[in-house]
Amino acid sequence: MNGFVDRLVAAVGEDRRDAGIAFSGVYQPVGGQGGKIMPPTFPIPDHEVRAAQREGRLPRPYLFERRLVDGEQQDTVVVDQVPSQANRVEEALLTARDGGRVDLPLFEMVMKDEGVRLTSLNFPHRYADAYLRDSEVAGVRFDRSEIGKALRSATAGDVRPLYRREPYSLLFGAWDSHRKGRWPKFARIYTSSMFGVEYVQGDRRAGRYDPTNLTGAIDDKGKAESDWRFLPEGTKAKGGKLSEIGHGHIAPNPAHGGVSVREVRRTGWISLAGLERLRFGDASAEAATLARATLAALALAGDRLTFGRPSLWLRSGCDLTRMNETVFFERDGGEREPVEVSAAEAIAAFVTLRDRAAAAGVAMEGDVVPIAPTRQLADAIRFAITSSVRDGE
Repeated sequence: MNGFVDRLVAAVGEDRRDAGIAFSGVYQPVGGQGGKIMPPTFPIPDHEVRAAQREGRLPRPYLFERRLVDGEQQDTVVVDQVPSQANRVEEALLTARDGGRVDLPLFEMVMKDEGVRLTSLNFPHRYADAYLRDSEVAGVRFDRSEIGKALRSATAGDVRPLYRREPYSLLFGAWDSHRKGRWPKFARIYTSSMFGVEYVQGDRRAGRYDPTNLTGAIDDKGKAESDWRFLPEGTKAKGGKLSEIGHGHIAPNPAHGGVSVREVRRTGWISLAGLERLRFGDASAEAATLARATLAALALAGDRLTFGRPSLWLRSGCDLTRMNETVFFERDGGEREPVEVSAAEAIAAFVTLRDRAAAAGVAMEGDVVPIAPTRQLADAIRFAITSSVRDGE
């Protein structure tokens, strides 16, 4: 393990010959080559809707693009984008922390009665998120608390406050776009994405079968969960049909039907040039190098926790089997140096480097800082949780 730790330190050093740490993987859908997957769906522009209607087909809710694959232009379909993959890595890191595999710094908001738990690895805008802004630390508004002011002091020339308490903002990117003033933008250092090769768009008909084929109406749709009254078919009623509250057949209707693909590819990257741009104030060169290596190890650990597995579940209808994968240092000139590293080994390297960086003068915490929502935020969260229930009443 010491050999791999030293390799990471060399990779981010002043005389580095490495461009980055790369990930290249090939997956197949359940059922093998040509199996169907469900890509993410996106809003359809009006002009595409009109074009589909003129041609008598369904609009395409998926994202297709032309790419160079193995040196040749091919039609591909987006399977998972960079922000989504970052969220998956954050989820894996949180699971590892909750499971006692690694200590990581966290801000944590818990509302037990509402069943809400939000952490640094859930906040959409990371250190700059509105959940943090609209919270309190020991009764003090976050931005006015000592720990909040420390985070707000992070600059492009000194990222130590983020490294100490919010390293995820440095790995996955963050920008404070909600507060007044000009705030630094931190670009992603870790990226990953997935796309399907040689796709064929599918089709399906979505419906529902009711074993007794109930028909009729109800007297009040608002009573769907309790005391609605059955009315025979043909009766005029303000409540609508039984099918509107979950009973009766629904005839199959056209629906987006996924795509069949030859294979799914993943490409990932830890940017050593991006790490090099991070500055650590007046810390020594040794401490800064060790801190950069620590961040590289943390990104690597998150990737291995997420993707270093024989299969991958992205969403309903998108279950993938890993066929092959290579992790490598990409060197000057494009030379590849493959490396075998498990999640456990990456975590061990991270812990070692974090401790060495701390001893050199740049520390990362490993504890949880409890935060509480302000009254306004708590009210908004409760309303969001209960609104779906009210909508059904």
